[in-house]
Amino acid sequence: MTDIPARRPHRWPQPLAGHGPAIWYGADYNPDQWPEEFWDEDVRLMTKAGVNIVSLAIFSWGNIEVADGRFEFDWLDRIIDKLFDAGIAVDLASATASPPMWLTQAHPEVLPRDERGDVVWPGARQHWRATSPVFREHALRLCRAMTEHYRGHPAIVSWHVGNEYGCHNRFDYSDDAMHAFQDWCRERYGTIDAVNEAWGTSFWSQRLTDFDQILPPRFIGEGNFPNPGRLLDFKRFSSDMLKRFYCAERDVLAEITPDIPITTNFMISANQSALDYDDWAREVDFVSNDHYFTPGAQHIDELAYSGSLVGGFARRRPWFLMEQSTSAVNWRGVNPRKQPGELIRDSLLHTAMGADAICYFQWRQSRAGAEKFHSAMLPAAGEDSRIFYDVCELGADLRTLAQAGVLGSRLRRSSVAIVYDVQSQWASEHPTTPSRDVREWTEPLDWFVAFAEHGITADVTPVHTAWDDYGTIVIPCVYLFDEEVADRLRKHVRGGGRAIVTYYSAIADMNDRLFLGGWPGLIGDVVGVRVEEHCPLTSMYPGALDHLDLSNGACAHDLADVVTSVDDDTQVLATFTAPPTSGMDGLPALTAHRYGDGTAAYVAGKLGADGIARSLPCLFDALGLPLADDAAAGDVLRVVREHEDGAVFEFLFNRRDHDVAVPDIDGDVIVMSHATRTTLAPTGAIVVRR
Repeated sequence: MTDIPARRPHRWPQPLAGHGPAIWYGADYNPDQWPEEFWDEDVRLMTKAGVNIVSLAIFSWGNIEVADGRFEFDWLDRIIDKLFDAGIAVDLASATASPPMWLTQAHPEVLPRDERGDVVWPGARQHWRATSPVFREHALRLCRAMTEHYRGHPAIVSWHVGNEYGCHNRFDYSDDAMHAFQDWCRERYGTIDAVNEAWGTSFWSQRLTDFDQILPPRFIGEGNFPNPGRLLDFKRFSSDMLKRFYCAERDVLAEITPDIPITTNFMISANQSALDYDDWAREVDFVSNDHYFTPGAQHIDELAYSGSLVGGFARRRPWFLMEQSTSAVNWRGVNPRKQPGELIRDSLLHTAMGADAICYFQWRQSRAGAEKFHSAMLPAAGEDSRIFYDVCELGADLRTLAQAGVLGSRLRRSSVAIVYDVQSQWASEHPTTPSRDVREWTEPLDWFVAFAEHGITADVTPVHTAWDDYGTIVIPCVYLFDEEVADRLRKHVRGGGRAIVTYYSAIADMNDRLFLGGWPGLIGDVVGVRVEEHCPLTSMYPGALDHLDLSNGACAHDLADVVTSVDDDTQVLATFTAPPTSGMDGLPALTAHRYGDGTAAYVAGKLGADGIARSLPCLFDALGLPLADDAAAGDVLRVVREHEDGAVFEFLFNRRDHDVAVPDIDGDVIVMSHATRTTLAPTGAIVVRR
């Protein structure tokens, strides 16, 4: 593999003195948003619920540094002491997530600018630019003041740096960002000629003669299109600049309190791709994530998929669920509540996927502000509420799991790995692709769901991990390819492995320049097919081809490949059925190709989860792999964690919207929620130890 920077050693927050190991359980806590007379009641109810950790001071900069250089820690000292006396640990924030009004008033140059050059004014959060030397100076001064003041405090078990970097300030188009982008390009490419080659600047007379001519992808007029290479690099640059800022904060904290582990909360879900989290994961002592449920039919599958991806970024070490919701969020157009039982079920599923910490946003529901309708562990309805009853029940379940030995166990490795690449997602977002309805992130999720329909809980793994030592791998819309990834795939299959490669894979190199000679470029020899062009499928234009049926009963939508030739030893498993005038009738849709001692299948269209599930039997048969043909195999999601001492913990979850039968239980039931030994309700969960 390409030389990749070393990861920081994994370090996990340790229990308070006198307390044994536990699954961390708690929430963001914002006591400064409430009169102090609420605090004792908060601590009492936290104790009742089993809370053992809270994240403090995330957005408290203005209440800590009340004026330039004037720090007031008294209120924070008092609440930390109350929590510590109650046996509740503190994940203390650097408090830098949003600058106070006095800072932006005195230094408006710290504010980001949008692509039109307009100032992003204060009034929400994250109104700062990562490349501002002025903001950096003030933020690091706050970090140093926080660490010096709380150095040695026994309540602090971890540092929470910033908050959801890039959630609202991912892109900045200011002059600070412009100069930093120019320096980033100098470091990446060395010469301006290399930039021209990478970005293809001969097109539209965009040739550069000096690094000073490099601009961020600012507004270029309605209906116009930015240079794809420059836009892709700007996304890489933006992730790097935010990471550099995080590292600067982290290093101040680590210098003064080297024994306290440090993290920041990622935002990993199926459709989140703001930052290169696999790259960021090298810079934290333990991976933390914020995850919010997807309403509707994919609720449980998307949650499991995202948990698997977080585990991939964490390299299968324990990770910390820093935020989720007890019920509704506030930021969607419509904000559905969670159904009874889902609060507990979701947290047990996160635990099954490798989380040894289960936390929420937030502890007490806000009374004012933009998040006042966001649910919390203690809702506006108060202690006498279904949500709080479930919060207490979950706290008891997590204690039971910890006592049974779940801590220290790890997610069992699957037989199948689905490869994920965030930079392919970034490239697929460009507006000049064959179809704006096709984005990289949907395909790996569809494969995860399809495998679950056949009783397989797949692993989701970043492209730069050791996925090539799995028996079967899926390359789903990995649009960007390089020689290293192609060589790994080639060696995997040649050595006896199995691979499934989908449409829209190996289309372009790492600078988003198309491969020549047909697709999938670099790996056409492995899959044994040649694609000449794409066939977009749409109902946008009357009479246009809006879908393609497959001979196996599946259906392709949004995009299909025009496969014009296959190798002599390539087996066609299914073909497209279409009007003869379309030129798609009878073309290969699913193929399998023997390569060395292994086999590679190719899927030439977007089939969706249902179409993939329908196609898996013939694909697995061609790959020489077994597949359960039990119609009920997909009713229950099975996740297994196993301990070095031989203990095995099997988690069972209902994937349907109706009661399902529980498979035979071999072992001791240690947690049961909305279930019996024979039936799982739609929001049910069972944990078995054997």
